[in-house]
Amino acid sequence: MPSSLPPLFLTLAVITTGLYAGFMLTFRIAIMPGIAALPDEQFTAAMRRFNEKVPGPAFLVLFLGVIAFPAAVVIGGDGGTDRVLAVAALVCAIAGHLITIGGNIPLNTALARSEGDDDRAARTAFEAPWNRLHLIRTLLTLLAFALLAAVRADF
Repeated sequence: MPSSLPPLFLTLAVITTGLYAGFMLTFRIAIMPGIAALPDEQFTAAMRRFNEKVPGPAFLVLFLGVIAFPAAVVIGGDGGTDRVLAVAALVCAIAGHLITIGGNIPLNTALARSEGDDDRAARTAFEAPWNRLHLIRTLLTLLAFALLAAVRADF
């Protein structure tokens, strides 16, 4: 592999992970607190609309890039502390994605299926578990970003 590729992958890893972490943090500190004050029917409607729009092309680039680019850094880099940091970042990103796939997405699906039913019950089943899982994946993503930012670009 040409020596210029690992720094390029590291740059892409930092950018995608930073953007993804910012997206997750925005949901945590602004969107969820903002819609928490809404009545049940407005809260559930808002979350359903978010869940329909979020998995678009831009999000999927970030979602996949958070794994692919750190993996490329790990594969293309030399050993040492930088590789350990990149592996740790990749583990954090994978763990966050597993939480998303195994926890948040099923909650999103259940909320979508509850449309037309009791909004209070739907919100009760959704909001607290989703927020707990989201906090964990947000922290993991922020940690992945910090670890990647700490990796030197000159392997």
